[in-house]
Amino acid sequence: MRRHVRTSRPNILYTMHFPNLAAAAAFAALAAGAAAGQSANPALAIGEPPPPVASIATPPSPWDDTFAAFAAADREAPPPEGSVLFVGSSSIRLWSGLEKEFGAKRVVLKRGFGGSKLSDCVKNLQRLVIRYRPRIVLVYAGDNDLAAGGTPDDVLRRFVAFVDGVHRALPDTRIDFISIKPSPRRAALVPAIRTTNALIRDYVDSNPQLSYIDVFTPMLDAEGNPRRELFVADALHLNADGYALWQSVIAPYVLQAAR
Repeated sequence: MRRHVRTSRPNILYTMHFPNLAAAAAFAALAAGAAAGQSANPALAIGEPPPPVASIATPPSPWDDTFAAFAAADREAPPPEGSVLFVGSSSIRLWSGLEKEFGAKRVVLKRGFGGSKLSDCVKNLQRLVIRYRPRIVLVYAGDNDLAAGGTPDDVLRRFVAFVDGVHRALPDTRIDFISIKPSPRRAALVPAIRTTNALIRDYVDSNPQLSYIDVFTPMLDAEGNPRRELFVADALHLNADGYALWQSVIAPYVLQAAR
């Protein structure tokens, strides 16, 4: 239907078309309210700005304090580009003296954060790896992913995401995966660890920028069980003998990359 609508400006009349009486009545009521100084939104007065949209706070990360400590260390002694960078979970974090273990010509950085999963390394790539622009990054993670219910395929996908993320920003950086270790405390996970390590080894073999470092095999006894003498009392973390074994296996990869 057609309805004549007079605006607030004098002597101006508009002709508007409405599909039915209800629509015309609704518009008329809206226009009358506006003329009376009321807003179409009853919660707002005419000319009153809308309330601000509440900002969505970013939830705190459980690693914020750890990364703040890394940043403080970097400010105190800024690391040069082209370093040897170790990242990952508590097996890296608890490695006492790691920075001096290899006699490398390049600076060795330790950036482990205990309890982390490989998925956490992926989520924190910028502040964990990319900011340092390392020559080589050695990653130990995946152990906690499996313990939390992840599958070998999950861990492989997360490592692929880690590699892709690093190489998008740093295509010349080498990435070495330190195999997931067997431990007495997680002996039930040894079959899943074997499968995960095999998947990652196959993936690494397809890319000359990657290496697989096998610490898994020498940590088993003759019966194929985790060697208890390599662990502290919790049967999960390495003792001095365990780290000495790791150093002997990992050193050739570090020294070759650090030339």
